[in-house]
Amino acid sequence: MVNSSHEASHRIFQDRPELVTPVFRILGVPLAAKVSIDVLTGDVTEIRPLERRVDSVLRVEPSDGGAFLLAIEAQGRRDPDKAASWTYYLAYLRAKYGIPALLLVICQDRATARWATGPFRTGVEGWTALSTHPLVIGPDNIPVITSPTEAARNLDMAAFSAMTHAKAPDATAILEALANALGTAESATLQYYTEMLEIGLGDTPARDIWRNLMRLDPNAPGTYFPGRGTLIEETYLKGEANGEVKGKAQAILQLLAARDVSVPEPARERITTCTDLDTLNHWFNRAVTATDAEELFADADVELGQ
Repeated sequence: MVNSSHEASHRIFQDRPELVTPVFRILGVPLAAKVSIDVLTGDVTEIRPLERRVDSVLRVEPSDGGAFLLAIEAQGRRDPDKAASWTYYLAYLRAKYGIPALLLVICQDRATARWATGPFRTGVEGWTALSTHPLVIGPDNIPVITSPTEAARNLDMAAFSAMTHAKAPDATAILEALANALGTAESATLQYYTEMLEIGLGDTPARDIWRNLMRLDPNAPGTYFPGRGTLIEETYLKGEANGEVKGKAQAILQLLAARDVSVPEPARERITTCTDLDTLNHWFNRAVTATDAEELFADADVELGQ
């Protein structure tokens, strides 16, 4: 089952493809200074009942030519089935797009990273028909960035460093450096990295540290990662719910005023301080015919949340 941490490890390359260049530099793979990168579909299914999907696929077009595909897989543990899957991905992408393909595997622990380097051979004893050699990044080759100045120079790499080293002793220092670097970032950038890190850190103590470090904007216009339960999403949904509650309370008062029904202060306070939408809806329905504000509150046993 794909979890949110798995998703964040490869999705950052979709959202911030410029991360490819420094990662290739770390891996020692030559790449032109200027490249054009496009996100492609990860669907490598030929027969629908057998679904195959790469986590992310990028088309990389260096300025000096030699376009290639980069298949990106986030891997949390050893998986013997991956030898066949990864070989298939590369062969299929090469045949479909007609250009070379590379595989980049992202690991958050050293043991998995060592295993993922392969090579993974396909053939029979004494003869190799295919050999798959993934590029692998993990705790051993992703830098530990604990300087706010360095983090500010490359937020993408700083965020990726934080996710990769989420379980390391340096995790708190990395997160503090990134939080400091984001202190002057514009709102959209701050929101994106706040959510990306919360998801990418997974179920680790580092995730709680990050949630405590970041200050949230209650007026943020939604979430970049709906359904992931991030702190920003929780704050946004709470704000939406509060707005709906306040709007319904105001609608009740406006309806009563339009019908010239007097609303004493105790009744007004009860309406405006109610936080249960079902109760407010019930009161609104009664306000349509009520001749006295107290009629809204009759039969208190039907009031929900009161």
